[in-house]
Amino acid sequence: MSRTLVPYTDVDRLFRSFWDVPAARAATYAPAADVSRDGDDLVARFDLPGIDPEQDVTVELEGRKLVVRGERQDTREQDGDGRRVREVRYGGFRRIVTLPGVVDPAAVSATYDAGVLTVTVAGAYSGSNPTRIEVARAA
Repeated sequence: MSRTLVPYTDVDRLFRSFWDVPAARAATYAPAADVSRDGDDLVARFDLPGIDPEQDVTVELEGRKLVVRGERQDTREQDGDGRRVREVRYGGFRRIVTLPGVVDPAAVSATYDAGVLTVTVAGAYSGSNPTRIEVARAA
């Protein structure tokens, strides 16, 4: 069976553009995150090696969103001949974790140890057990 390749149409380009990374986002990165439930608490861990947490990281609550943002700054000087190989990403980042409900800001704590930022939202899941609703058969 032979396959014929069809050239891209304008519609194809439109759909492909949803998957393309805009140039403005190409310079940023998203640190790896691990979000889990520990009893009634939500625990989010973010890999942020080489970052000064007091200077370069902000943790905020915006309604039901936990927002972690910051910037990994490149502190190394350019080599004399202009050559450099980079695998570490630098620039701004922003990660958002949607919470199961609105929480008191006093219930949020953040610690930084060995390159990992751990944010704990105490009681984020308290009272969030599902309630079963009976379904009645129509007459």
